[in-house]
Amino acid sequence: MSKTPYRAGRHFLQIPGPTPVPGRIERAMLRPVMDHRSQQFAEFSKGVLDGLKGIFKTTNPVIMFPSSGTGAWEAALANTLSPGDKIVMFETGQFSLLWQSMARKLGLDVDYIESDWRVGVDAAAIGERLAADKAHQIKAVAIVHNDTATGCCSPVDEVRKAIDAAGHPALLMVDTVSSLACVDYQHDGWGVDVTVCGSQKGLMLPPGLSFTAVSDKALEAMKTAKLPRAFFSWHDMLEPNSKGFYPYTPGTTLMYGLEEAMKILNEEGLDNVFARHAKLASGVRAAVKAWGLENQCRDAKFFSNTVTSIRMPEGHSADALRKLVLENFNMSLGAGLTKVADKVFRIGHLGDTNELTILGALGGVEMGLGLAGVPHSKGGVQAAMDEFTRWAKVETAAAA
Repeated sequence: MSKTPYRAGRHFLQIPGPTPVPGRIERAMLRPVMDHRSQQFAEFSKGVLDGLKGIFKTTNPVIMFPSSGTGAWEAALANTLSPGDKIVMFETGQFSLLWQSMARKLGLDVDYIESDWRVGVDAAAIGERLAADKAHQIKAVAIVHNDTATGCCSPVDEVRKAIDAAGHPALLMVDTVSSLACVDYQHDGWGVDVTVCGSQKGLMLPPGLSFTAVSDKALEAMKTAKLPRAFFSWHDMLEPNSKGFYPYTPGTTLMYGLEEAMKILNEEGLDNVFARHAKLASGVRAAVKAWGLENQCRDAKFFSNTVTSIRMPEGHSADALRKLVLENFNMSLGAGLTKVADKVFRIGHLGDTNELTILGALGGVEMGLGLAGVPHSKGGVQAAMDEFTRWAKVETAAAA
């Protein structure tokens, strides 16, 4: 028998992923496991794969692997590039850092544009690299759309325009692990060649599935790519996928949940999902401003609508604050990672969440700041309430 005392109420999981799984999705995953070689499964699977196209806003294939989003990173690189190929990447936080580390391990020549973890991608800097590459040695540009370590979201469309302005043939690869199904993303409309994502954030599932949307240009690059791939081979996936099957055992029960997740998103309407995330993010930022604390993302152009990373005053520990909040109010906040370890805490506001949940989370943070003796002003929760009320008035007027 566990010696941990029972805690009434639910745990507030306010990290930027994995996010809480809605009851509808949990119940969908309780269905009996289907024979993944049956025609019944093939018909179900084809429906899921087709549904994903609408989430990515593409008419091209979306390839699904039983892996975390890291697997989709590897698939993106291994299926399109060859050893020694040069790629450009931009430092926006921990996840851009990890993706470039993987690229180097795979034998790629990475031009990593360094930054200070406080802004998103500088499209002009990427454009300059490409314009100077007259021999077209750069084969790809790879960026993280929304880096949860820093709360910086980058304008993918501006990067596409910079590539086009340079007249460069490089592939555009984008990590949308913490942005897809939360903020507007257009794989086809923005001319992205490879988009990668994972199941555990905006799609509201447990971890375990990764997704890769691919353009015709990326599929053409696959034909000459020389990096080794086996488990993550697009070629091995695409032919059986066309019939609803897989070259190895798929994540069947997670796919049940994915089908239900897409139903939920489409019932709300993607544009409404995006507006909800914008509203919740604005409330969190209003609270941070009222507390007199500083957003890790210093430029409003790059503010994330899925996570806010908050800098601690000098001499105060973010991890100590997080510990106090967990022990006293049963809430998990996101930790600072590597370069900002113990310097920031993160509030996730993505997935299946609403105004009242966010107000509860902000209340826990405000009480925690007081307990930890962190210098701040009162009234963060009230500022968020005022912001949500303002949104409600606008929404009510629009519906009238």
